[in-house]
Amino acid sequence: MTEQELKTYLAAIRGADEAAMAAARRRQAALAKPPGSLGKLEDMAVRMAGVTGRVCPTVKKCRVAVFAADNGVVAEGVSCAPQSVTLQQAVNMTRRKTGMSALAQTFGDDVSVIDVGINADVNCPAVLDRKVRRGTGNMAVEPAMTRAEALQALAAGMEAAARAKADGIELLGVGEMGIGNTTTSAAVLAVLLDAEVDAVTGRGGGLTDEGFARKKQVLRRALALHQPDKNDVLDVLSKVGGLDIAAMTGAFLGCAHERLGAAVDGYISVTAALCAVRLCPAVKDYLFLSHQSYELGYRLAAEALELTPCLALDMRLGEGSGCPLLFRVMEGACGVMANMATFPEAAIEDDYLAPIRSGDSFTVEGV
Repeated sequence: MTEQELKTYLAAIRGADEAAMAAARRRQAALAKPPGSLGKLEDMAVRMAGVTGRVCPTVKKCRVAVFAADNGVVAEGVSCAPQSVTLQQAVNMTRRKTGMSALAQTFGDDVSVIDVGINADVNCPAVLDRKVRRGTGNMAVEPAMTRAEALQALAAGMEAAARAKADGIELLGVGEMGIGNTTTSAAVLAVLLDAEVDAVTGRGGGLTDEGFARKKQVLRRALALHQPDKNDVLDVLSKVGGLDIAAMTGAFLGCAHERLGAAVDGYISVTAALCAVRLCPAVKDYLFLSHQSYELGYRLAAEALELTPCLALDMRLGEGSGCPLLFRVMEGACGVMANMATFPEAAIEDDYLAPIRSGDSFTVEGV
């Protein structure tokens, strides 16, 4: 993919279907319940109507797409886990033996694992080969990748979204596997949000006090060395990002392009989502935040997106582990929209709700 091709692709993305959302709101108002009594479930169903163009959308066939890549910055001692874990866990995901894939198997969700930069040969046919290079450069001493490589990773993500659409997937979760990627995410967020390193950097999978201090020192050194341009997402990704983050950014762009709902996982995923929205603001209409990550910096990214996570479970596993849980909530939200009776269908007079609908403030329990 060239930069001109990217511009053309972005120009083809359109926001949510406002007419479908308006019709969905009218249906919500007609359902046999007090207005707003299902809270965020109502908002989710209305937003999915805008994504799909259908007043009663469905969320039955779901997939988690996981982008796996290594990060050269681990050479600086910023992670407690060895780089070999990236390959091992990518393979384990295909066997449904990791946290996310075990959840997906429990609920019957599909999992697609895509190698965009594992620093090893991957002898597992179930891992899709879209390797851009064998890990990024060490951003503490050199750029993570070239702009051309960042574009290639974006294209891999876009392809994953298009493939999901072709396969009849109704909601795509976007996850990752890559040792060191909380460091690259912190670097990207620090630039995009014009934030101090301390405000966006957590301990990742677990670091000692010494390791945590080193991680922040490495980040400050990398940002000072490269001076990424916050107004140029490709510049940020290529200098201090990761191949997984770039591919996830492409997946979020692809979901919007294909009019497919996208489930955002945790810290790395929300960083990529922010990159996608900075490239194309209309992408925001297709994003659904799964859970509030325990990792420092997540809240700032969510606030920048002006989106609220669905769940608060103190999770910080990554992998896309929040996505299967969100799928179930959204399946319920859309199921209510499609299957709940309206007041006429339930043979209930709804005149008693007139004060609520006119804005008066009091509580009605039940129907």
